[in-house]
Amino acid sequence: MFDAEQKAIEAKVKEFCQQHDIQLAGLKWQPIPFNGEWGISTSFFQTAADEARAGKGTGKPVPQRAQEIAEQVKAQIGSVKDISRVEALRGYLNLYFSTEEYASRVVNTILEQGADFGRGAKKSERVMVEYAQPNTHHSFHIGHARTTLLGESLARIMEFSGFETIRASYPGDIGLGVITVVWAYNKFYKGQEPRDVHERGQWLAKIYTEATSLLEAKENETPEEKAQREAYETERREMYRKWDAGDPAVRALWLETREWSMEELRDILDMLDVGIDVWFYESDVDEPSKDIVDELLERGIAEDERPQGGPVIVKIDEKLGLEKEKYRTAVILRSDGTSLYLTKDLALAKVKFEQHHVDRSIYVVDFRQSLHFQQAFKILELWGFPQAAKCYHLSYGYITLPEGAMSARRGRVVLFKDVADEAERRALAAMTERTPDMSVEKRRTIARQIGLGALAYSILSVDNNKDIVFDVNDALSFDGRTAPYIQNAHVRANSILRKAGGAPDAAPFAHELASHEVQLIDLISRFPATVEQAAQEYRPLIVATYAYDLANTFHSFYHSVPVIQAESAEVQASRLRLVAAARQVLANALRLLVIQAPDVM
Repeated sequence: MFDAEQKAIEAKVKEFCQQHDIQLAGLKWQPIPFNGEWGISTSFFQTAADEARAGKGTGKPVPQRAQEIAEQVKAQIGSVKDISRVEALRGYLNLYFSTEEYASRVVNTILEQGADFGRGAKKSERVMVEYAQPNTHHSFHIGHARTTLLGESLARIMEFSGFETIRASYPGDIGLGVITVVWAYNKFYKGQEPRDVHERGQWLAKIYTEATSLLEAKENETPEEKAQREAYETERREMYRKWDAGDPAVRALWLETREWSMEELRDILDMLDVGIDVWFYESDVDEPSKDIVDELLERGIAEDERPQGGPVIVKIDEKLGLEKEKYRTAVILRSDGTSLYLTKDLALAKVKFEQHHVDRSIYVVDFRQSLHFQQAFKILELWGFPQAAKCYHLSYGYITLPEGAMSARRGRVVLFKDVADEAERRALAAMTERTPDMSVEKRRTIARQIGLGALAYSILSVDNNKDIVFDVNDALSFDGRTAPYIQNAHVRANSILRKAGGAPDAAPFAHELASHEVQLIDLISRFPATVEQAAQEYRPLIVATYAYDLANTFHSFYHSVPVIQAESAEVQASRLRLVAAARQVLANALRLLVIQAPDVM
């Protein structure tokens, strides 16, 4: 809010330190909690400590030296426009703003910038976020929603903070599990597929469950049953061999059924307002990954144990010169010459870096792949890619059901479409009672916004490292720390403004601010810093927590501070502008959480 003033002061501090041969450790500003006035503060303790270690300075203890520097800097600064006072206290330099000026500038800045409030300055790095990547030939379940919503929210946060951001998806479209579905469909169900996009995707998942059951050995199976199972297994393996050999008929069937899965995925992503920029398929990098193995062998990074019947490996710890085991030895090619997930991830990274010129690559994949990505990033480092240092695995915990883990093999999954439809149904039922005069079409649109918002927040408001026991009733609750509670704050702000005919174009904050006004102004002013923190830490949870806190603060303001019935026209005008600013920040925060902000509920 006070960037120009802050930079002017920083310039004076740096000039003073240069003149007096003080090695400034850096200026990190923190907001000062409101106590009658707003301010920001920075410390000189690190500068004093660095002096002491270097044997420079006055020889005074660090706290005394820090205070001495603060006092000298204060004298250097003098007066600065819109800074009400400067204070040197216990090693800190505190800058205070006029309360009226601060409140006005916060609200004016938000209303001037609108949907761009909180957007960071353009950064030089290009970021790719990889997410929303279920295996094909299955159906999109609630577990897939976690990677999708985490990834999309992070992509929005990175983009909003100033990074050029590319959204990428890497569906697994090969392997024995995929061939299992293709084989079973071809043998038992060809020509019977449903027409509806979602029914067809869910039907493929059922085929997988049925086929898995047919191929698994069972207790007390008869010789005839065993012979039948083994015959099925032979057929499945033969189809896999044909696929690997590029058989035209098998490949055509595989591509046709893959597209059914992708149609369902694209429809769900469209429902969630997720737009993927780049699609990578596992099958695309299978063959190139084997060329990479040859390159790593030529460079001496990998070792070939195939002559002795072993695989191709990379002794990562040894190559990094580590004495203690940390990254272990990674297998990058099996003894039979087939690639692994690691091999293909190396090939995919090469494509990202060389074809898409990515500086940072973020992988939104569950925690079970933690060692996998540690190994991949270190092999990329050994390979010579500087981007390896800025590869990041955003891991997340399981989504389980009250009765235990989900299992596609057992057919025990919660389909996302079913939950989304139920969420919309519940929201629609609640709205029908409250808004009987609203058109059915509009009511249904808002019900979907509320239902999908409830789902998104139930996932994003939980630390990504924690497991979620998915209970549909908890996820769709409209009470407590939920999206509907946050959306309702936006609706209430909109209602106030609608009743008042909007907010005036300008108004001073010359009155004595109520405590709830102070809290609201303070919180909306922190939104840009919140976005930046979430981007630097790769944590959508930071924005999710902020959005709830802002909604809670606004609800308290709404109940305690008269706006339309304010004591004077001037106070009413400033409070209406504050309401408009809070509404804007709520909308901006919800957008980063992949949640829409309805005007009515």
